[in-house]
Amino acid sequence: MPKYASGKHSKAISDRSGLEFPYKEMVKEWNGSLVHMSEYEPKQPQLEPKPMSADAISLADIRPDRTENAVPYLLSTNSFKTYEAGSRIINVTAPGHGITNGDTKRFRGAPLAITAAGGSFQFTNPANFDGITGANIAKAAGYTITTGLYASGSRDTSDYSVANFFHFTVDTYTSTKCEVSGGGIGCSVGPVTLSA
Repeated sequence: MPKYASGKHSKAISDRSGLEFPYKEMVKEWNGSLVHMSEYEPKQPQLEPKPMSADAISLADIRPDRTENAVPYLLSTNSFKTYEAGSRIINVTAPGHGITNGDTKRFRGAPLAITAAGGSFQFTNPANFDGITGANIAKAAGYTITTGLYASGSRDTSDYSVANFFHFTVDTYTSTKCEVSGGGIGCSVGPVTLSA
């Protein structure tokens, strides 16, 4: 390997300014230019940007959204009301029920303290009223729901009525009087089949 002189008495010409400077005061820039210490410019950081990776958009250990099971809607006490004597139409008061017109729903009475095999809940039948039996209201197949209050021989379709009332036609029994409320405490309306 060759040995170089120290150059303590030598002069050098700057590649940047073309001026003469002592050789010992010269430095080499990142691009190979020999310049005086006073002219030295470091390499711009923008010439070597840090590599950028894509933004993280996925999470570790993700799970798909869970589909919530439909749950019964608790009705207020005695929320069933017969329409008129000899009619099978039952109006139901259920503020903010969220039921869609044409849905099939099942009515249930208050839940029992015991459960059936497999841990499923057991329910009583709604209380009998105005010639309508609770067992008929709690029919296992459910009833097709029509939203809105049934009054004066037709369905009231005002926004208030549709949001707070619905009615159905009970299968067999007819009412004996007019506008009799019943059903008792703890009744609910919900899906035909409840699942955990």
